[in-house]
Amino acid sequence: MEELLSLRRLTFSFPQQKPVFSDLSLTIRQGEFVSIIGASGCGKSTLFKAIAGLLAKAQGEITLQGCASGENRLGQIAYMPQQDLLMPWRTVLDNCLLPLEIKGRAGKGAAASVLDMLERFGLAGYELAYPHELSGGMRQRAAFLRTLMTGGKLMLLDEPFGALDAMTKRDMHRWLLELWGELGRTVMFITHDLEEAILLSDRIFLMPPSSSGPLHELNVGLPRPRRLEMNYEPGFVSLRAELERRLYETRTV
Repeated sequence: MEELLSLRRLTFSFPQQKPVFSDLSLTIRQGEFVSIIGASGCGKSTLFKAIAGLLAKAQGEITLQGCASGENRLGQIAYMPQQDLLMPWRTVLDNCLLPLEIKGRAGKGAAASVLDMLERFGLAGYELAYPHELSGGMRQRAAFLRTLMTGGKLMLLDEPFGALDAMTKRDMHRWLLELWGELGRTVMFITHDLEEAILLSDRIFLMPPSSSGPLHELNVGLPRPRRLEMNYEPGFVSLRAELERRLYETRTV
C-alpha cells in the first residue's frame, strides 16, 4: 500500500517544559486503520494535534503524501477531538455543512450531498434537529460526518466513543466497521479500550508512558470483515493478552 503519513523522530514540548513525547517515528499507509493506545498523559492527543498542524512541532519531520508540509497541514487532515463540539445553535445539517462553508464549497449541491450522507449515517429525518435533541451515539455520528466532510484522506479520531455506554459503543463499532469499509479512508484512532483497538485496527501503536522511548507496534492480523463476536474467539483473546503484556512492559521499563 502507498505511504500516506510518515513521522520521523518527532518531538514536541510546550514552552519551558520537558517534552510531551520525543523521538517518535511511524509510517501510515493508505487505507489503514491504526490505533494509538497508552497511559493517560503520555501525549496521544498532543500527537494528533501536531499531526493535524494545530501545534507547531519542536523537532523532527511530518510528511503527508510524500511532502514535508510544515504547518500547512491545516485543512488537509480531518481531525475529530474527544468532544463532539457540535455547534448547539446549528441544526445537524448545518453542522455537517460547516466544513464546506469554510472552504467556500457550500453551493446548491452541497446540502443534497450531506442529506444523502446523513441517510447512510442513520440520521435521516434528523437533519433539522439540534444537537441537544440527539442521543450520544447520534451526536458522534453527526460529528463524524462533519469531520468526513472536510475531505481529508487521513482522519484523526481522538477517543470518539469514550463517553458512550457499553451498548451504544458496540453499536458504534458495528457501524464504523461497515462505514470504514465503504469509504476507504485512512484512520488513526486513539482509545483506552484494548478490545476496541483490536477489533477495529490493522495495527496498534503503544506510546511510552514517559517523554522518551520508541513506539511499540502490534500487527493485529485478524481477517476482515470484522464481527463483534470475534471478541470471544481464541485469536482475539490471545491478541488482547499480548497487548496487555506489552503495555505492562512499557510501563515498567
